[in-house]
Amino acid sequence: MANVIALSVLVLVFVISTVRSVNMGALALVAAFVVGTLVFTVDTSEILDGFPASLFVILVGVTYLFALARNNGTVDWIIHAAVRAVRGRVALVPWAMFAVCAAVTAMGAVSPAAVAIIAPVAMGFATRYRIHPMLMGFMVVQGATAGSFSPIGIFGVITNDVMRQNGLPSSPALLFVSTFAAAAVVAAIAYVSFGGRALIARGASERVLVSAVGNASGGGDTITGSGSGDSSKGGGKSSGGTAPHEGALNLERRLTLLGLASLALGALVFDLDVGFTALTVAVLLTLIFPASARGAVDKISWGTVLLIGGIVTYVALLQNQDTVQWLGDSVAHVGIPLLAAFLICLIGAIVSAFASTTGILGALIPLAIPFLMTGQVNATGLVIALAISSSLVDCSPFSTNGALVVANAAPEERDVVFGLTMRWGMTIMVVTPILDWLLFVVPWSV
Repeated sequence: MANVIALSVLVLVFVISTVRSVNMGALALVAAFVVGTLVFTVDTSEILDGFPASLFVILVGVTYLFALARNNGTVDWIIHAAVRAVRGRVALVPWAMFAVCAAVTAMGAVSPAAVAIIAPVAMGFATRYRIHPMLMGFMVVQGATAGSFSPIGIFGVITNDVMRQNGLPSSPALLFVSTFAAAAVVAAIAYVSFGGRALIARGASERVLVSAVGNASGGGDTITGSGSGDSSKGGGKSSGGTAPHEGALNLERRLTLLGLASLALGALVFDLDVGFTALTVAVLLTLIFPASARGAVDKISWGTVLLIGGIVTYVALLQNQDTVQWLGDSVAHVGIPLLAAFLICLIGAIVSAFASTTGILGALIPLAIPFLMTGQVNATGLVIALAISSSLVDCSPFSTNGALVVANAAPEERDVVFGLTMRWGMTIMVVTPILDWLLFVVPWSV
């Protein structure tokens, strides 16, 4: 009975946080306290033993470093560079936005933060250059998803850390490549479906003016989309930057890019701790350029830190009390392991479409550990399938990323964008788990 109560409370945490817009992590910490003391009769110190200290350092480190990169204009420079790289060709601008979002989240930015910064810019381009808003919105959201599972991306860090801590085989590179490819395929489908071929047909005769690049962060009147001047959503010019020109690659931005490259190199080649390495780079940049570091700590994604800290703490309580083992044994006794694997992917897609992808990854993977330990289903294949199923649905208007796209669409187009994102999001929610199961679970487990 205790196991059933504990799992029911976890479901309630997801439901309440979605309906009432309460931070899921805060609810999970309260749930851990209540369930731990009243149901499992353990003391507070034992509950707190499950708090993910290493994951806390990683989340703080990478989001702090990204906040510095945003403050000093490095993110703006990346956006400008991407548009310049396509030489202003209108047909390639959506893919430039996809690439920018992927690069930013691959560096460690939280997916909604990246979309909040880039969506106003992208939707402004869409309005001015007659690009379908749905096309541009999808490119932004799927770009953010594509980069999030890099070895230093937030989703990748969470997934790989959970796998490593539970002694399961993992392949960070394969996870990143697979999720990136899936997001790119969805983006390509959206590109074809919402006017990409017409943009190509317009050819080189219509180009985004080079001068528009200077206003890409929403500071000028070239960008006219909704929210283009809202700095709270990343649409305004960088605060605290010391560079005299938005597009200039000055010393501070060069060192920031070098720091980001060092973080990737240290994590991938030298197996350095991602969190402490990111903090080291961030502190060094702060010491060298204190002016542009003002307010960076406030921009750390504390909401995400609280969310994942609370969810992991609650799930750790369930693990310590053998509730997870009980659930895994129950799933394993279903008798059809492949069916159980499909249900896990479907649950991940449905919950993530309405709630937090970060939270569902932090909860479902640990809950599936005992089932995976039986060896009846390939662990790497199922985790990749779950990762793709849970993240591609972020285009739903009920998810933060999808909601940001709708909010930044032109007022007269907002209802249309909402309807399209809802239909596409619900379609992806149903279709993606089936395809993931067929591509990653079935072939790797038979």
